[in-house]
Amino acid sequence: MPLSKRRSLFRRAPLSGGRAGLSAETLLLVTALFLALTANRPFLTAVLEGGAWSSPATWGKALALLCMVVGAHLFLLALLSALAPGRWIKVLLAIVLAASAAASYYMQAFGVVLDPSMMRNVMFTNPAEARELLTWGLTQHMVLVAVVPIVVLWWLPLRSKGWGRAIVHRSALALTGVLVFVVALMAIFPSFGPTMRNNKTLRYLVTPANLLWSTGAVVAQSLRGAAKPRQAIGLDAQPGTAMAARQQPGAKPLVVVLVVGETARAANWGLSGYSRNTTPELSAWPLISYAYASSCGTNTETSVPCMFAPVGRRDYDEDTIRGSESLLHVLARAGVSVKWLDNQSGCKGVCDGLPTQEVADLKLPDLCNGRQCLDEGLLAGLPEQLAQAKGTQFLVLHMLGNHGPAYYRRYPAAFERFKPACRTDDLQRCSQAEIVNAYDNALLYTDHVLAKVLAELKAARNVDSALIYVSDHGESLGEKNLYLHGLPYAIAPDVQTQVPMFMWFSDGAPRLDAACMKDLAAQAPKRHVAHDNLFHTLLAMLDVQTKLYEPDWDLLRPCRQP
Repeated sequence: MPLSKRRSLFRRAPLSGGRAGLSAETLLLVTALFLALTANRPFLTAVLEGGAWSSPATWGKALALLCMVVGAHLFLLALLSALAPGRWIKVLLAIVLAASAAASYYMQAFGVVLDPSMMRNVMFTNPAEARELLTWGLTQHMVLVAVVPIVVLWWLPLRSKGWGRAIVHRSALALTGVLVFVVALMAIFPSFGPTMRNNKTLRYLVTPANLLWSTGAVVAQSLRGAAKPRQAIGLDAQPGTAMAARQQPGAKPLVVVLVVGETARAANWGLSGYSRNTTPELSAWPLISYAYASSCGTNTETSVPCMFAPVGRRDYDEDTIRGSESLLHVLARAGVSVKWLDNQSGCKGVCDGLPTQEVADLKLPDLCNGRQCLDEGLLAGLPEQLAQAKGTQFLVLHMLGNHGPAYYRRYPAAFERFKPACRTDDLQRCSQAEIVNAYDNALLYTDHVLAKVLAELKAARNVDSALIYVSDHGESLGEKNLYLHGLPYAIAPDVQTQVPMFMWFSDGAPRLDAACMKDLAAQAPKRHVAHDNLFHTLLAMLDVQTKLYEPDWDLLRPCRQP
């Protein structure tokens, strides 16, 4: 047979090696069914919770839910496949399978919910943090529910068809998906409808629909934010009388240090009444210590911008917060010298345009391992900065703290006092007691670092000084089979939203009545405070005058002197 004729036959043949080819629509249907069975256990478990498996009604509801998930993803995959002509549909499905497998692993292993807030946290996680989440458990899961299916997908022959027929068939498949979804929904709506209304986060357990929706929401929000500059706030900010006096030659400077903790929860904080003394060094200091503060969010991407905003959780508006300047810009506008020193994943926009420093860039061989640095690196250069201080200065130290899952990496060996400690990034391989031990050891180190900062401030006799510590959010350590953090705020457990907070002032702290401060310290453990207090307390502490200041949210207002 002439070569030209053989080539012609090959081009027309829909088969490879004699195998029967599948239509793209069949491939989409099989993929939707596979995803429903392998990636949606958290959703099905949550909706069916409390149902008796001995009852036919429970089995009927489970079947209807499965049909709904298949129908929804038939619709989505049919739409997406319009962007993948011909055999590119296999590339699209391979990406969907891999992403869904990864998402389902973290949802099942740690109890996370992939809403837009969590997806933003995922997308902006730095490489060092991301590497710690690449565990052996994830590898096994990916091989079973991603690599093997993708190999089978690649091996299956696919029948080709014209563009016009493909559009018609995909449209019919999308409509079929909608029909299946609606019929299944109507069959169980009397019980399913109220469940979804009362727990709206359930929709973010449907995979990969949650990935597509949440990723799209984050990208859209980021594009909106990039399209316009941050809204200026506090344009009326100016120095008060005390701040203006410190700018005069020979005046004693004021240095206020804010330490933003990471993933420290009040439930395990010694000063908050925890059964273990995880704060032995801080216990020796005269602090105004609160039992807990309510965080703005359950992840860094939410909490950090929120805690530096005029209105935080009490009237939360993410677009406004992310699209506006922060407390740091208001302070700088009034003449405060502001600096952000970071040992984690950045300032999340709150220090844009202001002086910043990464601990990793300081090249501290005893504290850094090439990937991350211990938090003592935040003290590098602090004595020199205090010795050279002038006017009013505000320094933010952003800790790595207790960032999980590798709690054991957050402290030197000398601080491993609670044993045995979990010494792997894969928390599924450790008992809860081992996880708690590692977490508490990391808190011991945080206690040590904070005590060293306090010692440096106290030793600097040339300045008046103050320190505020507050964590950005808490952490789940296996309670109710939940790990890490980032659950939607409405359903997050207290351990993810209640964080430690304390304040310290040098002997020369200005404009604060000593007797009142003593009473304030005694009452603090019983007082409810929140991230919302931070903005207004710091404005007054630094003596910046602006209409943004709300006296009712100033924690020190009762003790301020004229």
